[in-house]
Amino acid sequence: MIPTLDLGPYLAGSTKVRDELAHELRRIQENIGFYVVINHGVSQALIEQGYDALRRFFSLPLEDKLKIKINEKSVGYVPIRSTVYVTSKFNKNTRKDLNETITIARERPADDPDIQRGLRFVGPNQWPEGLIGFRDAMIAYQEALSVLGYAMLPLYARALNLPDDYFDPYFTRPTWWTRNAYYPAIEPQDNQFGISPHSDHGFITLLPMSDVTGLEILSPRGEWISATPVKNGIIVNTGEFLNRWSNGRFLATPHRVIPPKKDRYSMAMFFNPNPDTLAVPLESCVSPENPAAFEPVTMIDYMGWYIDNNYKREAGGSQE
Repeated sequence: MIPTLDLGPYLAGSTKVRDELAHELRRIQENIGFYVVINHGVSQALIEQGYDALRRFFSLPLEDKLKIKINEKSVGYVPIRSTVYVTSKFNKNTRKDLNETITIARERPADDPDIQRGLRFVGPNQWPEGLIGFRDAMIAYQEALSVLGYAMLPLYARALNLPDDYFDPYFTRPTWWTRNAYYPAIEPQDNQFGISPHSDHGFITLLPMSDVTGLEILSPRGEWISATPVKNGIIVNTGEFLNRWSNGRFLATPHRVIPPKKDRYSMAMFFNPNPDTLAVPLESCVSPENPAAFEPVTMIDYMGWYIDNNYKREAGGSQE
């Protein structure tokens, strides 16, 4: 069973609960890698507005969605059957995933330095024309999730035996973005999934729980566990970048989405640090008995490697 953490007292300023939460977070991230937060401060109304906006977008004719097809900056619409997660260490994924998505970067002004540098994954975003309220709903959703992400940083620092403000300098120009997906209720082929077994690429992932089941998590015993919906819950899990940064201490747990019995929507936020953040294994996670196990890599380079290897060329990656 996926554990649940109540953030209410912590967000209200309780230092006693902060210490307890950090201790429990360490235990979860070292042994499970997934948990659900409740009383997290994110408006359910904003989440529902996001879901409604996605339903309207994905119901558009394909020709309209393809007008904002994913581009060289890795933002935009990704058609169904466009990903095969070949970097997965947990399953030999061979069939194209049964989901379509729209990827949306953190919204930035046109004169943002990282946009001016032409960096990938930072925008500018592509927005569908004539879909009233879509852009506003997606930006409001992202902003609300980012507040939660920032609130979690001191807990992660404390859980890793670091000063509470350790991660603050790495999140001044964050590269967080959302992968907004539609999983249609269609019959899969053998070894085909809504999204195939994989672990996420980034720092942490924040995902409001859907009422439609389908998400499954690989347990430490090697069993696939269904993520049972928790009312107003948000799932949080470690990405591979934090796994490397913590020298393997925090687990990037494999998960998958099986094709649902009815249409399913999801809005995963990859809460990532600045593009030039270098994941040198943290001193608190390295010892003579546990030397550094990973070569340093920047956030932007790791994101590029991950997307290029798991996305088809026509979907913004480099797979043939």
